[in-house]
Amino acid sequence: EYDIPHAVTGKLIVATEKAELPRLHALVQRGRENGIPVRELGPAQITEAEPEVRGLAAIHVGTTGVCDYVAVARQLAEASGADIRYGADVVRIDRRPDLGAAVRTADGTIVRGRVLVNCAGLHCDETARLAGDDPGMRIVPFRGEYFTLARPELVRGLVYPVPDPAFPFLGVHLTRGIDGSVHVGPNAVPALAREGYGWGVVRPRELGATLSWPGSWRMARRHWRYGAGELRRSVSKAAFTEAVRRLLPAVTPDDLLPAAAGVRAQAVLRDGTLVDDFLIKEGPRTVHVLNAPSPAATASLPIGREVARRALAALAAS
Repeated sequence: EYDIPHAVTGKLIVATEKAELPRLHALVQRGRENGIPVRELGPAQITEAEPEVRGLAAIHVGTTGVCDYVAVARQLAEASGADIRYGADVVRIDRRPDLGAAVRTADGTIVRGRVLVNCAGLHCDETARLAGDDPGMRIVPFRGEYFTLARPELVRGLVYPVPDPAFPFLGVHLTRGIDGSVHVGPNAVPALAREGYGWGVVRPRELGATLSWPGSWRMARRHWRYGAGELRRSVSKAAFTEAVRRLLPAVTPDDLLPAAAGVRAQAVLRDGTLVDDFLIKEGPRTVHVLNAPSPAATASLPIGREVARRALAALAAS
């Protein structure tokens, strides 16, 4: 309708080890229960769908696609009628249950609203505390490092590993973009700042806040082996290539070209639990979106409707 570039590429979720087969079957059942057309594939059928991909078994989701999400966001912004203020650093929030909220930004501007919706991503827990609410979690930033595939012809669509339920990360996967390029990654390594897009970005106050959270140490004790592997893939291109070759044996280190990194706003509870689902909490005249798992863009419209429903309910209850 809006001429936004898009393509239905389909997606393969591939099991490369026997231990992954029960989890793959569970995904099949879950997909069918939710009305998603999924097809189970054997090794030969995997090769038919993706000639360079290897695995013991896979499921194919034919309705999965990609789009130019920058264009989607731009269209939503233009159509919303909202006043969008970029680079507005929130420094104080005053909330009155009978009136609403007043937000002060660093330049002295005050924005008032009858309901405050906090979707501050990497800073959502801090924003909740500014509003006077205890989020009961802490954002622990994890940087995801990516490469671009020098031979994009090796991959036709989207190729994902079977997710490990113990970790709310996707694992190294292959994603063909709408421009024809193929992204490879990410890993997941601790970031030394909330917006730590490289090892050289260190913010002591933010790092101190992460280290002072009891859940960070409990998480580290529980998952240190997994974390060590992720760190190894961060500092060693050969190790990263080895992880990619589980799905795509033809890839070589020379095929992986460095690309921009991202930072995941991972919610961690006090007991060290990595939150793996949407986490939304409410206070008087406030709705806090405290965890929005990847790929959040996929579910942006239905989740937006849910947040709007809660905001209207908060308004009606006051």
